[in-house]
Amino acid sequence: MDNENKSDNSKDLPIDDLSSYMNPEPSVDISMPDIPIPTPEIEQEVEDKVKDDCHVAFNFAFIGAGQGGSRIAESFGQLGYRKLAVINTAQQDLNTIKLDNKLCIGNGGAGKNPDLAESLYVDRKEDVLDFMYDSFGESIDRIFICAGAGGGSGAGTVCPLIETAQEMQRAIKAPTDKVGVILALPKHSEGKKVNANAYATLAKVWDYVEQGIVSPLIILDNEKINKLYPGLPVGPFWKTANMSIAGLFHLFNHTACKDSSYSAFDSNDYKQILDTGLIVFGAANIKDWSTPSSISKTVRDNLKNNMLSGGVDLSSGHSAGVVIIGGKNVLDELPQQNLDRAFDQFSRILRKGSVVHRGIYSGDKPDLTVYTAIGGIQKPIAKLEELKKLGDLE
Repeated sequence: MDNENKSDNSKDLPIDDLSSYMNPEPSVDISMPDIPIPTPEIEQEVEDKVKDDCHVAFNFAFIGAGQGGSRIAESFGQLGYRKLAVINTAQQDLNTIKLDNKLCIGNGGAGKNPDLAESLYVDRKEDVLDFMYDSFGESIDRIFICAGAGGGSGAGTVCPLIETAQEMQRAIKAPTDKVGVILALPKHSEGKKVNANAYATLAKVWDYVEQGIVSPLIILDNEKINKLYPGLPVGPFWKTANMSIAGLFHLFNHTACKDSSYSAFDSNDYKQILDTGLIVFGAANIKDWSTPSSISKTVRDNLKNNMLSGGVDLSSGHSAGVVIIGGKNVLDELPQQNLDRAFDQFSRILRKGSVVHRGIYSGDKPDLTVYTAIGGIQKPIAKLEELKKLGDLE
């Protein structure tokens, strides 16, 4: 009787609920949708869609700003570099540049007004960044900004271009986020406004050097070029000036990937110099190599007269690359101690604790030439003062 009166709660439960009660499933907090989960990142080599036509140690890209900077970039194109682009605020200035990748960011130019060019750049910054990606690809070791310091377009866009280039290098995970700058300074005869612009531009770019953002800064001093090539006609002057800096820069980038039967200047040597801030280039033929002192004297004269920038203190430099190229017959006869004297000359000229990276190569010409890159040079105060005076800014 008692059993019959007992409450049987189970008979009151629906069949489905009873099944769940008897065979409970594990509790689930979240019902997950199908989400594709990325696998651990495997580093893949970036395909180089824009390849140089020259054999070099580093994949450099060059963007020319303004007419002067565009001409410098064009010179690198003549040497086989293909990661090239140019921008300007005037279409007519771009029309004469023999490169494929050209972008106009203005209408009629900047009229020697850097502030106007900078404002035009700010409005088109994202377009410029896309333009650089399309022109260079993503296999880049370092971007170089080429600009004339005295005009409007080049002077006004060089600094924002530095920041855009650094942004791109970080995005593509380039080996360095340092940006190179090749800055052309005007001749004295180009007038007060141009020299005043050059003073302001060099001072601004130097701030980036001191912050460790710009390296190297390469100065192409057109007044010095004017003295190195006296009497040079108007037609070939700018081509000669631009090719002098582009050619020397390329020579070091080229030799840095070449084997030597004597002594090699390698890619790490060149990178170390490129990371030192301000560098200047020079070259000189050695006509008399019969004695150690004759070569040593040529080196001194080279450093005094043949460097491509005036107003800099070479003795403040702490890193140098010295590449000597001679005909095989010359090198077969030249005593090693004579060359050692030449290399020692650089160590004596540079500041204490300096490093001189050396290279000796046989060339296809029956002569002997010394090529020089000196880095780590301190602020070019004398050049800044010169530009300030010429610009009537005192």
